[in-house]
Amino acid sequence: MSALAALPPTIEDRVAALDWPRLARDLDAQGSAVIQNLLSPEECRAVAGLYSQEAGFRSRVVMGRHGFGRGEYRYFAYPLPALVAGLRGALYPRLVETANRWNTAMGIGVRYPESHAEFLERCHAAGQVRPTPLLLQYGPGDYNCLHQDLYGEHVFPLQVAVLLSEPDADFTGGEFVLTEQRPRMQSRVEVAPLRQGDALVFAVHHRPVQGTRGTYRVTMRHGVSQLRSGQRHTLGVIFHDAL
Repeated sequence: MSALAALPPTIEDRVAALDWPRLARDLDAQGSAVIQNLLSPEECRAVAGLYSQEAGFRSRVVMGRHGFGRGEYRYFAYPLPALVAGLRGALYPRLVETANRWNTAMGIGVRYPESHAEFLERCHAAGQVRPTPLLLQYGPGDYNCLHQDLYGEHVFPLQVAVLLSEPDADFTGGEFVLTEQRPRMQSRVEVAPLRQGDALVFAVHHRPVQGTRGTYRVTMRHGVSQLRSGQRHTLGVIFHDAL
């Protein structure tokens, strides 16, 4: 085997090889879809290790100061790390079809361009110029309240979270939680079964649901349950930039 053949597949190759019809069906059925083993353990540790560095970030948020929960996170600055930029650029065009189809079903007139660069041009023209990919860090007793990552007028309706730590080895507790608020019905809760390197694609704000009288819109929120022990790192890949 040549040295070239032994190289691991690039992020772009890995994303292209995913079963996107299956992922689209999962997104339509429940508003989320799990991608297993998107990142290797070595990549997860490398990205998590960036958290302790001062360079490469534009801001740090301590959740308890704002009522967001407990724990903290840091937003990357431009230029993004190569792996983070690669994920953003490779995942976006695979999600555009679902995003546009959802907006059509919900009667929302916005349509998204095929490339992420074009979408960022739209964000930046509206003053949304601050990058939103982030690293989150949790310790014992930390949690993230249910929320939505909305940063301005232009919002791409799907985002991705990659678990960088290994459950039961690096931490216990800290499950990723999604809630779906349905009109005139009780909310539905889902816990995403993630391992280290797995990614979850999920709805940012709304998703369409087919009912007996047609399609209706449900509101989605996400958060993290309380960590019981250890330390948990997550990479958040959000496709729209912030004001």
